[in-house]
Amino acid sequence: MSDNSSSDMGAFLAGFVIGGLVGAATAIILAPQSGAETRAQIAAKRDELVQAGSDQYQHARETATQYTEEYKARASDVIDQTRQQASHLQERIVLNKGQTEETAEDAAADISETVADKSPGDTDDNNGEG
Repeated sequence: MSDNSSSDMGAFLAGFVIGGLVGAATAIILAPQSGAETRAQIAAKRDELVQAGSDQYQHARETATQYTEEYKARASDVIDQTRQQASHLQERIVLNKGQTEETAEDAAADISETVADKSPGDTDDNNGEG
């Protein structure tokens, strides 16, 4: 509903501005002045509107440049943080891989020792003898 309200406000403002321009043009054309005075007034108004448009364009361009630089800086920060996190995760993976390999080697050694300690004739069952 707020989109509809802002759309209605924009339409109202556009109509207000257009109506004002039409009214100003009508007043200039119908005013009791000579042709030369009217042309000079129209030219002055045109120059004023061109300057206002140029000012607005320059302001929009400066604002866009400012936002662009701000977002570039933010993106750079995010990229740096992501790289740091990726590096940290990579270090953890390497460390965990080393620990896993070490644990596997220890387990293999324990199994080998257990197998080597038992000879084929050895049994854990003493047939009840103590």
